[in-house]
Amino acid sequence: MGTSNAPAAGHALAILTLLARHATPVAAATIARELGLPRSTTYHLLTVLVEQQYAVHLPEERRYGLGVAAYELGSAYTRQAPLQRLARPRLTRLADACGHNAHLAVLHGPDVLYVIEERVAGRPSLVTDAGVRLPATLTASGLAILAALPAAQVRALFPSREAFVQRHEQGPRSLVELRRVLTDTRGRGYAVEDGLVTPGLASVASAVLDHSGHPVAGVAVTYPADRDLRIEAVVRLVRQTAAELSARLGHRDQGRSPVG
Repeated sequence: MGTSNAPAAGHALAILTLLARHATPVAAATIARELGLPRSTTYHLLTVLVEQQYAVHLPEERRYGLGVAAYELGSAYTRQAPLQRLARPRLTRLADACGHNAHLAVLHGPDVLYVIEERVAGRPSLVTDAGVRLPATLTASGLAILAALPAAQVRALFPSREAFVQRHEQGPRSLVELRRVLTDTRGRGYAVEDGLVTPGLASVASAVLDHSGHPVAGVAVTYPADRDLRIEAVVRLVRQTAAELSARLGHRDQGRSPVG
């Protein structure tokens, strides 16, 4: 693409970004006004985007929305698993640096699904292998993610006492108890789990945030709870790894800690 086409490409991407931000289709005049573009340029770019199926024109409403090609791009992004690709080398470095097992988990309903497990030779075998699901309220990764979610979303995930699962007869049993744990997590700046998953083992975790500030994963390290350990150093490494991943996903730190 020649340099003369660069501004047009940038404007087209700006239009797609604007359409993605709106919950409903948008009028061309609104697009032109919000982006500060001439109406003629806006209509020309919209015509090209519609022809290429990145946008769709709704003539009855005189508005534009995202097209099927934009959906296909998003699906391809998901298929390529960029989070796991970005996270794996960083999880390897994290495990090497702290000398303990490190893992990455994503929220799956009220549970967390472990997608990466980096083990250190000689360390205890864990139940958090890749593909394993555990209640989010019992894991450091899950608590870090939940602490970064809006209160309404947490309430929707745990609408009643029946939604809470205990392990070894421990863990939050109600939304009130969970909120207390999440408040402590936010105040501390990272999540902690001690013996809830496996007696004798503890974990610390921090949330990975995407470009919108939404928590997409939790980075955690698990270690023997009864050992004399410099936990501050482990916490620093975990938070540093989560912050680095967040930055790679487009998150711009504005003073918010990715514990969440």
